[in-house]
Amino acid sequence: MSAAARPSLRKRLLALLLVPVVAIIVGASFVAYSVALGYSDRAQDQDLREDVQAMGKMLQRSLRPGESLPDQARFLIQYQPDGMNFYSVRSERHGAVYGPSQHIPEGPRTGTLQAPALYDTRVEGVAVRAAAVAMPSVRDPSDRVLLTLAEPLSDRPARARQILMIILPILVAVVALLLGAMWWAVSVGLRVLDPLTRRLASRGDELRPVTALDVPTEILPLSQTIDDLLARLRDGKQLQERFIADAAHQLRTPLAGLSLNVERATSATGAVARDAALALLPPLVARMSRSCSQLLTLSRVEAAATAPPAALPIDLARRLPEHAGDALQQAAEAGVEFGFDGPPGPCVVTCDELGLQELVANLVDNAITHAGRGGSVTLGLRRPSGGREIVLFVEDDGPGIDEALYPRLGDRFFRAPGAPPGGSGLGLAIVRRIAGQAGARVQFSQADPKGLRVEVLFPAA
Repeated sequence: MSAAARPSLRKRLLALLLVPVVAIIVGASFVAYSVALGYSDRAQDQDLREDVQAMGKMLQRSLRPGESLPDQARFLIQYQPDGMNFYSVRSERHGAVYGPSQHIPEGPRTGTLQAPALYDTRVEGVAVRAAAVAMPSVRDPSDRVLLTLAEPLSDRPARARQILMIILPILVAVVALLLGAMWWAVSVGLRVLDPLTRRLASRGDELRPVTALDVPTEILPLSQTIDDLLARLRDGKQLQERFIADAAHQLRTPLAGLSLNVERATSATGAVARDAALALLPPLVARMSRSCSQLLTLSRVEAAATAPPAALPIDLARRLPEHAGDALQQAAEAGVEFGFDGPPGPCVVTCDELGLQELVANLVDNAITHAGRGGSVTLGLRRPSGGREIVLFVEDDGPGIDEALYPRLGDRFFRAPGAPPGGSGLGLAIVRRIAGQAGARVQFSQADPKGLRVEVLFPAA
């Protein structure tokens, strides 16, 4: 992806901020226009009230039918250049007193000189706003005069638009200032990521965590994810280094023996010496093969600790006889009597199927090796009366191990004194790690009457 096509967090934040800002400005313009229109209506209504009151006071003492309006009153209603103001002075007894020929319809009510009545109506097709007052005639107390003054409504939105056009440039300037402020704020705000970026750039081959107190709360999930990735890489690197060290430790001796016997076989002058040297090669190759297999199994089990496989409910009462059947041929070849002892009912635990297979295989292999030819090994299953744990056990009748060494059983490459040759010291280490991934415990005890009993206590599902 090119740099131009790469998404920009700054641009995205500004775009997300710009949308509500524009919406607010549009809404503010609408509100400003509505407020201006309302203000214009109220101001002009007030002017209309004051004009009709002033006109009424001037006409109150000089009302004569047929006379024209005084100059002051005429000025009040002709202040607009378009000359579109309308007025009417009518007497209840004598009819029209002053005013042009246009008739202004009366409103739903008539106000007083102190409180003129306002209403909307139409005069010759023109929408107008009218103010009407009723006042007694001074010359004829029995008569009442209705004074009406009206002006077109068309100029009111125009005045509101004029007010809006005054406000709009200010709003536009505010938007420009807001955009500049947002650009500055986003640019400065994103600088909080600089320490995290510098720490990542300075790590090099080091896989230490990068999360610190200066990481913002919003970025914390990202930095923690990076730390998790670095931790997995660190664990993987350690496993790789440990595997290389273990392989060098375990394969050094059989490789040296293999090289020595190959050299002896190739340099032998007689068939007897050559055959003797070649006869030592198969055990060495078998030992190397076993060591490699154990190392790979241990490495896989330790790698699974960081990403455990999916655990499923497994009925040990059904699966364990299958694993016992796989060990029969190995026991027969080693001259060991092999048996299985299990309960009649189901014993369900939660574990990984492949891990269970490796666990049983290593326990049985270790027991067959220590039992020796003519010995016996039992693979069994027990469910104590409490029912909270299910015990998988393997016991042999070999020489056993000193109880003081039980805590060390399961350490990498540990082999008890007097153990049969050829072992790698990894079998019980594999068992411990698989059991730990399944939430189980491993216990060691002396078998009856002799030998070693290994129990794996699984939580019942």
